[in-house]
Amino acid sequence: MSPSERVTALGAGLIGRSWTALFLAAGKTVTVYDPDIDAQARVHQTLAEAWPVLTSLGLANGAIPVSKLHFTDDPIEAVRRADFVQESIPERLDLKHQLYAAVETSIPEGTIVATSASGLTLTELQAGWKDPDPLVLGHPFNPPHLIPLVEVMGNLRTAPDAVARARAFYESVGKVTIEVRREVPGHVANRLQAALWREAIHLVNEGVATVSDIDKAVSAGPGVRWAAMGPTTLFHLGGDDGGLADFCERYAESFNRWWDDLGTPHLDGPTVERLVQGIEDAALGDIRELAKRRDELVEKVVRATAVQKSG
Repeated sequence: MSPSERVTALGAGLIGRSWTALFLAAGKTVTVYDPDIDAQARVHQTLAEAWPVLTSLGLANGAIPVSKLHFTDDPIEAVRRADFVQESIPERLDLKHQLYAAVETSIPEGTIVATSASGLTLTELQAGWKDPDPLVLGHPFNPPHLIPLVEVMGNLRTAPDAVARARAFYESVGKVTIEVRREVPGHVANRLQAALWREAIHLVNEGVATVSDIDKAVSAGPGVRWAAMGPTTLFHLGGDDGGLADFCERYAESFNRWWDDLGTPHLDGPTVERLVQGIEDAALGDIRELAKRRDELVEKVVRATAVQKSG
Protein backbone atom coordinates (compact mmCIF):
# COMPACT_ATOMS: atom_id res chain seq x y z
CA MET A 1 0.00 0.00 0.00
CA SER A 2 1.56 3.28 -1.06
CA PRO A 3 1.56 6.05 1.56
CA SER A 4 -0.89 8.93 1.23
CA GLU A 5 1.33 11.99 1.04
CA ARG A 6 -1.04 14.51 -0.56
CA VAL A 7 -4.06 15.11 1.63
CA THR A 8 -7.00 17.40 0.95
CA ALA A 9 -9.12 18.95 3.67
CA LEU A 10 -12.51 19.95 2.28
CA GLY A 11 -13.77 22.53 4.74
CA ALA A 12 -11.84 24.73 7.17
CA GLY A 13 -14.31 24.93 10.01
CA LEU A 14 -13.46 23.82 13.55
CA ILE A 15 -13.03 20.16 12.57
CA GLY A 16 -11.35 20.76 9.20
CA ARG A 17 -8.76 23.09 10.73
CA SER A 18 -7.93 20.56 13.42
CA TRP A 19 -7.55 17.78 10.83
CA THR A 20 -5.26 20.08 8.83
CA ALA A 21 -2.99 20.56 11.83
CA LEU A 22 -2.73 16.81 12.38
CA PHE A 23 -2.03 16.03 8.72
CA LEU A 24 0.70 18.68 8.55
CA ALA A 25 2.24 17.36 11.74
CA ALA A 26 2.38 13.93 10.12
CA GLY A 27 4.43 15.36 7.26
CA LYS A 28 1.67 15.43 4.66
CA THR A 29 1.25 18.04 1.97
CA VAL A 30 -2.18 19.50 2.69
CA THR A 31 -4.51 21.41 0.40
CA VAL A 32 -7.37 23.16 2.15
CA TYR A 33 -10.56 24.05 0.34
CA ASP A 34 -12.97 26.57 1.81
CA PRO A 35 -14.86 29.43 0.11
CA ASP A 36 -14.65 31.60 3.24
CA ILE A 37 -12.22 34.48 2.67
CA ASP A 38 -11.15 34.22 6.33
CA ALA A 39 -10.31 30.51 6.09
CA GLN A 40 -6.56 30.96 5.69
CA ALA A 41 -6.27 33.19 8.74
CA ARG A 42 -8.30 30.78 10.84
CA VAL A 43 -6.22 27.80 9.74
CA HIS A 44 -3.00 29.61 10.64
CA GLN A 45 -4.42 30.57 14.04
CA THR A 46 -5.38 26.95 14.72
CA LEU A 47 -1.91 25.78 13.67
CA ALA A 48 -0.28 28.24 16.06
CA GLU A 49 -2.47 27.01 18.91
CA ALA A 50 -2.23 23.30 18.11
CA TRP A 51 1.45 22.98 17.20
CA PRO A 52 2.86 23.10 20.76
CA VAL A 53 0.48 20.30 21.79
CA LEU A 54 1.29 18.22 18.71
CA THR A 55 5.00 18.71 19.38
CA SER A 56 4.60 17.73 23.03
CA LEU A 57 2.80 14.54 22.01
CA GLY A 58 5.56 13.65 19.57
CA LEU A 59 3.27 14.06 16.57
CA ALA A 60 5.11 17.09 15.17
CA ASN A 61 8.76 17.91 14.76
CA GLY A 62 10.21 21.35 14.18
CA ALA A 63 8.43 24.43 12.95
CA ILE A 64 5.08 24.49 11.16
CA PRO A 65 5.83 23.39 7.55
CA VAL A 66 3.99 26.24 5.85
CA SER A 67 5.51 25.28 2.48
CA LYS A 68 3.41 22.10 2.60
CA LEU A 69 0.16 23.97 3.18
CA HIS A 70 -1.91 25.21 0.24
CA PHE A 71 -5.30 26.91 -0.06
CA THR A 72 -7.90 27.06 -2.79
CA ASP A 73 -11.50 28.15 -3.20
CA ASP A 74 -11.95 25.62 -6.02
CA PRO A 75 -12.98 22.17 -4.77
CA ILE A 76 -12.05 20.50 -8.06
CA GLU A 77 -8.53 21.88 -7.86
CA ALA A 78 -8.35 20.77 -4.23
CA VAL A 79 -9.00 17.08 -4.94
CA ARG A 80 -7.35 16.71 -8.34
CA ARG A 81 -4.04 15.29 -7.04
CA ALA A 82 -5.11 14.07 -3.61
CA ASP A 83 -4.15 10.67 -2.21
CA PHE A 84 -6.65 11.03 0.64
CA VAL A 85 -9.55 13.47 1.12
CA GLN A 86 -11.09 14.42 4.48
CA GLU A 87 -14.45 16.16 4.03
CA SER A 88 -15.56 18.31 6.96
CA ILE A 89 -17.99 20.88 5.53
CA PRO A 90 -21.11 21.88 7.52
CA GLU A 91 -23.48 19.09 8.55
CA ARG A 92 -26.08 19.78 5.88
CA LEU A 93 -26.99 17.02 3.47
CA ASP A 94 -27.70 19.38 0.57
CA LEU A 95 -24.31 21.06 0.88
CA LYS A 96 -22.47 17.77 1.07
CA HIS A 97 -24.33 16.39 -1.95
CA GLN A 98 -23.50 19.53 -3.93
CA LEU A 99 -19.82 19.21 -3.06
CA TYR A 100 -19.68 15.50 -3.92
CA ALA A 101 -21.34 16.15 -7.27
CA ALA A 102 -18.80 18.87 -8.02
CA VAL A 103 -15.68 16.81 -7.24
CA GLU A 104 -16.61 13.19 -7.97
CA THR A 105 -15.21 13.01 -11.50
CA SER A 106 -12.00 14.82 -10.49
CA ILE A 107 -11.01 12.50 -7.65
CA PRO A 108 -8.06 10.28 -8.67
CA GLU A 109 -8.77 6.57 -8.98
CA GLY A 110 -8.06 4.81 -5.71
CA THR A 111 -8.29 7.96 -3.58
CA ILE A 112 -10.45 7.59 -0.48
CA VAL A 113 -12.88 10.32 0.55
CA ALA A 114 -13.65 10.21 4.25
CA THR A 115 -16.44 12.27 5.76
CA SER A 116 -16.26 13.68 9.28
CA ALA A 117 -20.08 13.63 9.51
CA SER A 118 -21.44 12.89 12.97
CA GLY A 119 -25.20 13.29 12.56
CA LEU A 120 -25.67 12.08 8.98
CA THR A 121 -25.50 8.45 7.92
CA LEU A 122 -23.26 6.99 5.25
CA THR A 123 -26.31 5.87 3.27
CA GLU A 124 -27.68 9.42 3.23
CA LEU A 125 -24.33 10.78 2.09
CA GLN A 126 -23.91 8.17 -0.64
CA ALA A 127 -27.04 9.50 -2.33
CA GLY A 128 -24.94 12.44 -3.51
CA TRP A 129 -22.66 10.16 -5.57
CA LYS A 130 -23.10 8.40 -8.88
CA ASP A 131 -20.58 5.81 -7.70
CA PRO A 132 -19.91 6.01 -3.93
CA ASP A 133 -17.04 3.49 -3.97
CA PRO A 134 -14.49 5.98 -2.53
CA LEU A 135 -16.66 7.28 0.32
CA VAL A 136 -16.21 6.08 3.89
CA LEU A 137 -17.21 7.46 7.25
CA GLY A 138 -14.15 8.86 9.02
CA HIS A 139 -15.72 10.43 12.09
CA PRO A 140 -13.30 12.00 14.59
CA PHE A 141 -13.78 13.19 18.13
CA ASN A 142 -13.28 16.92 18.63
CA PRO A 143 -10.59 18.17 18.44
CA PRO A 144 -9.24 15.66 15.89
CA HIS A 145 -5.61 16.74 16.30
CA LEU A 146 -5.79 15.82 19.99
CA ILE A 147 -8.39 13.09 20.60
CA PRO A 148 -7.12 9.81 19.09
CA LEU A 149 -10.43 8.17 18.10
CA VAL A 150 -11.70 7.86 14.52
CA GLU A 151 -14.80 5.80 13.71
CA VAL A 152 -14.58 4.26 10.24
CA MET A 153 -17.45 2.68 8.32
CA GLY A 154 -18.24 1.38 4.87
CA ASN A 155 -21.12 -0.66 3.49
CA LEU A 156 -22.00 -2.77 0.47
CA ARG A 157 -21.67 0.27 -1.83
CA THR A 158 -18.17 1.05 -0.56
CA ALA A 159 -15.05 -0.29 -2.28
CA PRO A 160 -14.09 -3.57 -0.58
CA ASP A 161 -10.70 -2.36 0.64
CA ALA A 162 -11.66 1.23 1.47
CA VAL A 163 -12.28 0.76 5.19
CA ALA A 164 -9.00 -1.10 5.72
CA ARG A 165 -7.09 1.53 3.74
CA ALA A 166 -8.73 4.39 5.61
CA ARG A 167 -7.92 2.80 8.96
CA ALA A 168 -4.31 2.27 7.89
CA PHE A 169 -4.02 5.92 6.85
CA TYR A 170 -5.48 7.24 10.10
CA GLU A 171 -3.29 4.97 12.18
CA SER A 172 -0.24 6.17 10.22
CA VAL A 173 -0.92 9.71 11.46
CA GLY A 174 -1.34 8.63 15.08
CA LYS A 175 -5.05 7.89 15.36
CA VAL A 176 -6.87 5.01 17.06
CA THR A 177 -9.58 3.56 14.83
CA ILE A 178 -12.64 1.40 15.29
CA GLU A 179 -14.93 -0.02 12.62
CA VAL A 180 -18.65 0.69 12.79
CA ARG A 181 -20.13 -2.54 11.45
CA ARG A 182 -23.78 -1.53 11.21
CA GLU A 183 -25.31 1.84 10.47
CA VAL A 184 -26.99 3.52 13.44
CA PRO A 185 -27.61 7.23 14.07
CA GLY A 186 -24.69 8.76 15.93
CA HIS A 187 -22.31 5.87 15.19
CA VAL A 188 -20.71 4.47 18.41
CA ALA A 189 -18.98 7.04 20.61
CA ASN A 190 -21.64 9.75 20.21
CA ARG A 191 -24.32 7.28 21.27
CA LEU A 192 -22.31 6.39 24.36
CA GLN A 193 -21.82 10.00 25.41
CA ALA A 194 -25.45 10.78 24.56
CA ALA A 195 -26.56 8.00 26.91
CA LEU A 196 -24.44 9.39 29.73
CA TRP A 197 -25.55 12.97 29.12
CA ARG A 198 -29.19 11.89 29.05
CA GLU A 199 -28.88 10.51 32.55
CA ALA A 200 -26.90 13.56 33.70
CA ILE A 201 -29.74 15.78 32.46
CA HIS A 202 -32.31 13.55 34.16
CA LEU A 203 -30.44 13.90 37.48
CA VAL A 204 -30.42 17.70 37.08
CA ASN A 205 -34.14 17.79 36.25
CA GLU A 206 -34.92 15.60 39.25
CA GLY A 207 -32.90 17.80 41.61
CA VAL A 208 -30.51 15.00 42.52
CA ALA A 209 -27.38 17.14 41.99
CA THR A 210 -26.21 20.32 40.29
CA VAL A 211 -24.76 20.49 36.79
CA SER A 212 -21.35 21.23 38.30
CA ASP A 213 -21.42 18.33 40.74
CA ILE A 214 -22.59 15.88 38.10
CA ASP A 215 -19.71 16.93 35.85
CA LYS A 216 -17.33 16.43 38.78
CA ALA A 217 -18.83 13.00 39.43
CA VAL A 218 -17.84 11.99 35.91
CA SER A 219 -14.42 13.67 35.61
CA ALA A 220 -13.22 12.67 39.09
CA GLY A 221 -14.88 9.24 39.07
CA PRO A 222 -15.50 6.88 36.15
CA GLY A 223 -13.99 9.32 33.66
CA VAL A 224 -10.55 8.72 35.16
CA ARG A 225 -10.86 4.97 34.63
CA TRP A 226 -12.42 5.33 31.17
CA ALA A 227 -9.30 7.15 29.97
CA ALA A 228 -7.41 3.90 30.54
CA MET A 229 -9.90 1.22 29.56
CA GLY A 230 -13.50 0.81 28.37
CA PRO A 231 -16.41 0.00 30.70
CA THR A 232 -16.73 -3.71 29.96
CA THR A 233 -13.01 -4.34 30.48
CA LEU A 234 -13.11 -2.33 33.71
CA PHE A 235 -16.07 -4.34 35.00
CA HIS A 236 -14.15 -7.50 34.05
CA LEU A 237 -11.45 -6.29 36.43
CA GLY A 238 -14.16 -5.52 38.98
CA GLY A 239 -14.96 -9.23 39.13
CA ASP A 240 -11.55 -9.92 40.68
CA ASP A 241 -10.20 -13.39 39.81
CA GLY A 242 -13.60 -14.43 38.46
CA GLY A 243 -13.64 -11.67 35.88
CA LEU A 244 -16.74 -10.46 34.08
CA ALA A 245 -18.76 -13.61 34.78
CA ASP A 246 -18.44 -13.11 38.54
CA PHE A 247 -19.06 -9.36 38.22
CA CYS A 248 -22.35 -9.97 36.41
CA GLU A 249 -23.38 -12.58 38.93
CA ARG A 250 -22.79 -10.17 41.79
CA TYR A 251 -24.22 -7.00 40.30
CA ALA A 252 -26.80 -7.99 37.69
CA GLU A 253 -29.71 -7.24 40.03
CA SER A 254 -28.30 -3.81 40.90
CA PHE A 255 -27.66 -2.85 37.29
CA ASN A 256 -31.09 -4.03 36.19
CA ARG A 257 -32.65 -1.92 38.95
CA TRP A 258 -30.62 1.15 37.91
CA TRP A 259 -31.42 0.69 34.22
CA ASP A 260 -35.13 0.45 34.99
CA ASP A 261 -34.89 3.79 36.83
CA LEU A 262 -32.90 5.75 34.22
CA GLY A 263 -34.57 8.88 32.89
CA THR A 264 -35.63 9.83 29.38
CA PRO A 265 -35.44 13.65 29.28
CA HIS A 266 -35.59 15.80 26.16
CA LEU A 267 -33.79 19.04 25.38
CA ASP A 268 -36.92 21.15 25.66
CA GLY A 269 -36.88 24.83 26.59
CA PRO A 270 -37.04 24.52 30.39
CA THR A 271 -34.40 21.77 30.41
CA VAL A 272 -31.98 23.81 28.28
CA GLU A 273 -32.52 26.84 30.54
CA ARG A 274 -31.78 24.68 33.58
CA LEU A 275 -28.56 23.36 32.06
CA VAL A 276 -27.38 26.80 30.89
CA GLN A 277 -28.07 28.22 34.34
CA GLY A 278 -26.05 25.38 35.81
CA ILE A 279 -23.09 26.28 33.62
CA GLU A 280 -23.43 29.95 34.55
CA ASP A 281 -23.59 29.05 38.25
CA ALA A 282 -20.35 27.07 37.86
CA ALA A 283 -18.53 30.33 36.94
CA LEU A 284 -16.18 28.57 34.51
CA GLY A 285 -14.72 31.79 33.12
CA ASP A 286 -13.75 32.75 29.58
CA ILE A 287 -14.68 30.01 27.14
CA ARG A 288 -11.39 30.22 25.20
CA GLU A 289 -9.39 29.87 28.41
CA LEU A 290 -11.61 26.98 29.41
CA ALA A 291 -10.93 25.28 26.06
CA LYS A 292 -7.20 25.83 26.53
CA ARG A 293 -7.35 24.24 29.98
CA ARG A 294 -9.30 21.29 28.53
CA ASP A 295 -6.68 20.77 25.83
CA GLU A 296 -3.84 20.91 28.35
CA LEU A 297 -5.51 18.29 30.53
CA VAL A 298 -6.47 16.07 27.60
CA GLU A 299 -2.89 16.31 26.31
CA LYS A 300 -1.63 14.88 29.60
CA VAL A 301 -4.18 12.07 29.48
CA VAL A 302 -3.38 11.22 25.86
CA ARG A 303 0.34 11.19 26.57
CA ALA A 304 -0.12 9.02 29.66
CA THR A 305 -2.41 6.50 28.00
CA ALA A 306 -0.16 6.32 24.93
CA VAL A 307 2.81 5.42 27.15
CA GLN A 308 0.73 2.86 29.04
CA LYS A 309 -0.53 1.18 25.85
CA SER A 310 2.91 1.05 24.23
CA GLY A 311 4.63 -0.26 27.34
